[in-house]
Amino acid sequence: MAEVEIHPSHDSETDTFSRRVGVVVGMIGILLAAVTISSHRAHTAAVIERTRANDQWAFFQSKKLRQHLAELGASLAGALSADPARVQGLVDKFGTDRDRYAHDAEAIQKDALAKEAQSDHEEQRAARFDLGEGFLELGLVLSSLYFLSKRRFFPVLGGAAAMIGVGLGIAGFLA
Repeated sequence: MAEVEIHPSHDSETDTFSRRVGVVVGMIGILLAAVTISSHRAHTAAVIERTRANDQWAFFQSKKLRQHLAELGASLAGALSADPARVQGLVDKFGTDRDRYAHDAEAIQKDALAKEAQSDHEEQRAARFDLGEGFLELGLVLSSLYFLSKRRFFPVLGGAAAMIGVGLGIAGFLA
């Protein structure tokens, strides 16, 4: 029985440019996956830090409310008493509490501001990763168009877009 050989329409062994473009498309895909995962992680970190900042702001508000109530308590105790010496201990206790709540609120406010700054930083990183992801996707699509059109400018444009995407991805990692 005779052996049958099937010959493809173009021989991939002699078309080295197509093989190189295929390898580049694969490498762009790998870089795209890394930048996409990093983008998702940066977005998640930004949300977590924003939630922590919001929790600190709620804690800050509760301390400020307690501070105000201590001030109010001291004022009421002094105003409603016929004998100020009799309530002086209570007024002093309210004053001590007020000062403690004010000190606690300052520390909590600093922590909340730091968490907001960290959230903003993560959002900036995520934006860089998002832009890098977009350019890598563009590079992948443009480079892949070579296989349909056999036009060499598609992989050149795709490579340029991918390089911009890689640069933005690196900027996201370094930020």
